[in-house]
Amino acid sequence: MQNTEILVSGAGIAGPALAYWLRKAGFTVTVVERAPAPRPGGQTVDLRGAGRTVIERMGLMGRARAESVDQRGLALVDASGRTTARVPADSFDGEGIVSEIEILRGDLARLLYEATLPETEYLLDDTVTGIAQDAHGVTVTFEKAAPRRFGLVVGADGPHSVVRALAFGPEREFVHPLGLHTAWFTATDDLELDGWYLMHNAPGGLVASARPGRLPGEIKAGLSFRSTPLAYDRRDVAAQQDLVARRFAGVGWEAPRLLRAMRTTSDFFFDSMGQVRLDRWSRGRVALLGDAGYCATPLTGLGTSLALVGAYILAGELATAGGDHRIAFGRYDEAMRPYVSQAQQLPPGGVSGYAPSGTLGIRLRDFSMRSMTRWPMRKLLAAQFAKAGNIALPEYGLDAGEPVVAAC
Repeated sequence: MQNTEILVSGAGIAGPALAYWLRKAGFTVTVVERAPAPRPGGQTVDLRGAGRTVIERMGLMGRARAESVDQRGLALVDASGRTTARVPADSFDGEGIVSEIEILRGDLARLLYEATLPETEYLLDDTVTGIAQDAHGVTVTFEKAAPRRFGLVVGADGPHSVVRALAFGPEREFVHPLGLHTAWFTATDDLELDGWYLMHNAPGGLVASARPGRLPGEIKAGLSFRSTPLAYDRRDVAAQQDLVARRFAGVGWEAPRLLRAMRTTSDFFFDSMGQVRLDRWSRGRVALLGDAGYCATPLTGLGTSLALVGAYILAGELATAGGDHRIAFGRYDEAMRPYVSQAQQLPPGGVSGYAPSGTLGIRLRDFSMRSMTRWPMRKLLAAQFAKAGNIALPEYGLDAGEPVVAAC
C-alpha cells in the first residue's frame, strides 16, 4: 500500500471522521489541530440523510442519539414575542429545518475524536505552516512541532483553511461571500424556550435566535445581519462584539438580553458566511475535505452531512486504490461533485429568505413558513431537505468491526 502515512489538518467533524476510516483501511494517521483540545460546545448540527448513514456505519448512532438535543421545532416570533409561524421537528419525516437528530457540534466532534483513539496521533495546539511536495511525499512544517514527512496531506480545517491557502492559493479566490455575518455563542439565562428554536427577524436584515442546548438552562444564541464585506480583526473578540451590538441596538424581542449574555460568554464566534468553490479538491498529494473544500454554509443545513460523507468516500477511495492518490483523489471528486453541487444550492429565497431586509419581506417570510407543510411549498422544501440523502454510499468494506487493510 502506498502513502501509508497521512496528515489531516483539523480536528472538528471532517478530520476525525476521516482519521477513523483511514485507520480502518490500515493507514497511519496524524491529526494536527490549532486548538489546545477538542473544542466543546458550539451550536447544534444536523445528523440527516447520508451523514446519518455514515454515523450508523461507524457504530456511533446510539451515542449520538443519547447526546442529542431535544427540540420541538422552529418558531418565528415578532418583537413582542408572539409566535407568527411554527414548523415542528417531525415535519418532513424528521428531516426538516430542525431534524430528528440535532447534536451540539462539540459533542459530535468529541464522539468522533474518541472513536479514533488510541490509534490516531494528535498534534494539538499546533498548525501547519509549510507544505513542500515532491515525487515521493510531502514535507510539512509546523508552528511548534519539528518538520515531518507524510505521503499525503488532507486539509479539513474549515472555510479559512490553512492547507488550502498553502497548496491552492489565497482565500479570496475560493470563498464566495453571501453578504451575511453571524455571531454564535452560548448563554445561560431564564429565557423560556419551551423546547423551541425561536427566531426573530427585524428590518435591516437582522436575525436574533435562541435554541435549547443539551444542558438545563443552556441557550444556543445567534445574531446575524446582512452586510457587504467587513474588515475586522478575527482575533479581537471585544471589537467583534461591539460591531454586533451596534447592529442590534434597538432590536426588540430578547435581543437586548442576548447582547448582554454575549459579553460574558466563553465561546463567542463571529464570521461571515460564504461558500467555498473549487474546480478540483486536490492538488498533487494534497486534498481538501468538508468546509475547506466545499463549505455550503449553515443556511443549507448540510455541512455536517458533507463532512461525514466526504470523509467516508475519501478514505474508501484511498483504500480501494491501495493508497494511490492519483487514482483515489479523482474518484473522490467524481463521487462527491454531484452531491456537493446539490448541497450548495441555497433554500428558496436564499439569504433574503433567511434575513429579509424590510417589513414586507418579514411578513412574506412568516407566511411562507406557515405554508411550509402545505402544497406547493411542502413539495419545494421536501426537495431541498431530500438533498441530504441524494447519494448512494459505496460499500468499501470498512465497517465498525476490525480494521480492514487495503490490498497492496
